[in-house]
Amino acid sequence: MIFDEDIRNSLKALKAGGVILYPTDTVWGLGCDATNSQAVEKVFSIKFRTENKSLIILVDGIPMLERYVREVPAIAFELIEVSDTPLTIIYPKARNLAAGIAAKDGSVAIRICSDIFCNELIGRFRKPIVSTSANISGDPAPSNFGEISQSIIGAADYTVFYNREDRQKRGASPVIKVEINGGIKVIRK
Repeated sequence: MIFDEDIRNSLKALKAGGVILYPTDTVWGLGCDATNSQAVEKVFSIKFRTENKSLIILVDGIPMLERYVREVPAIAFELIEVSDTPLTIIYPKARNLAAGIAAKDGSVAIRICSDIFCNELIGRFRKPIVSTSANISGDPAPSNFGEISQSIIGAADYTVFYNREDRQKRGASPVIKVEINGGIKVIRK
């Protein structure tokens, strides 16, 4: 019951250009419509983060991934297939995304989400969702809901109830940058 209500309220906030505070397959995140520039600016403002830092986005599968990257390098498909934990991949040449999502070189960090809540939300929203840790830029990322500051909770347009009681310590995903030519670089372990 809470799950369905959270999905409905999250969708309403996302469609209105709002920011949600939600559980992901890694840490709790601040999220918004990754195609809405004003919503993305709001995330930067909440985090006191400079806009020269790119953001991670979540998608629900390869078909959605391919709509937001000009060309997915073959090595990325291999990495996705063999990874048994959440993995964020930086792809060259983002497309169809709001300003502030991609890095200066045009690359974009995308994770195919494996979380039931996120996949339901993204699938029903039919667009990627920003996923940045629910903290002020420079502060440690909260590993569960209990570690999120009141200033972040108060700034979100909607805060999900689902999974708030889970106190399992979670960390950020590894990040790997892939190139069209098959080159890879580990950015974060």
